[in-house]
Amino acid sequence: MLRYLTAGESHGKFLLGILEGMPAGLRVEKGAINLELKRRQSGFGRGARMAIESDTVQILAGLRKGVTIGGPIALLIENKDSSIDSLPAVTRPRPGHADLAGAIKYDRSDIRDILERASARETAMRVAVGGVCKMFLDEFGIRIASHVIEIGGATNERGMLKKVVQCARIGNTLGGICEITATGVPIGLGSHVQSDRRLDAKIAGAMMSIQAIKGVEIGLGFAAARLPGSKVHDEITFDKKSGFSHKTNNAGGLEGGITNGEPVVVKIAMKPIATLGKPLSTIDIKTKKKVEAQVERHDVCAVHAASVVGEAVLAFVVAGAMAEKLGGDSLREMKRNFDGYLRQVKAF
Repeated sequence: MLRYLTAGESHGKFLLGILEGMPAGLRVEKGAINLELKRRQSGFGRGARMAIESDTVQILAGLRKGVTIGGPIALLIENKDSSIDSLPAVTRPRPGHADLAGAIKYDRSDIRDILERASARETAMRVAVGGVCKMFLDEFGIRIASHVIEIGGATNERGMLKKVVQCARIGNTLGGICEITATGVPIGLGSHVQSDRRLDAKIAGAMMSIQAIKGVEIGLGFAAARLPGSKVHDEITFDKKSGFSHKTNNAGGLEGGITNGEPVVVKIAMKPIATLGKPLSTIDIKTKKKVEAQVERHDVCAVHAASVVGEAVLAFVVAGAMAEKLGGDSLREMKRNFDGYLRQVKAF
């Protein structure tokens, strides 16, 4: 089983991650992970912190001579801004953030105890974990990619940039939609037999766990609800050389919770960043009086970053499904099992 945990706060000393379940024998390139981290920091509308942090990963455990040895992989990303203990207390919760609900749930009079962990800064470690998972998937010919479809209603690059610049001038923020795709995914990952084994459910849950994501679609998604079945379902074809396939991919590569051999296609909708330069009204949790919400250092738009985080999340879920399907404690064993499974699929 593949699993991971992260730890750390937005302005703490560092972010930590432990990835468990990777087979022995996988070469891990730190430079490739750092490239993923750099991609996360790019895009229209990123805030001042991106000029401060230049994220790089340290691999503290789980490798020997750059190759996994079967134990948990420990990852660390240092925060250059580690001023958490000197930052002022926060009592003005931001609408749209975890501030108020988190403070009440954990009984904290200083909202900073909540916002530091709820911050999307945590996704830097998820991208590092996803970077390792991408290397694992690459061994089986599976690739993960993404692109931004829309920002603030604009669907072309020029319009997106214009929207971001306009919002920055008036102290507002923007969300958007991105699409993440996994190609080379074999038939048969996931299962229909129990709800918690359906791969589409795992993907949707993982995507919704990304900060500020409020919607997930697989394939046509909500558009399928507005069309007749004849326009939605993908006709099946067969070729002696390539086997079974589909004329279209409206299902997004998943049917009945199982991959069907087509690319896995996922769209995620990101709401605007909750911290506004021109803040909304709120209630101070101490005085109970109406005030302006807290203003923290923030992005105007982080949709491009969300697409990179989405790649990492999809890589982790697909890698976990591959590990579950193939079994094995070493990469060589998994590859042997994979080759045998592909022969079985081809002979069906």
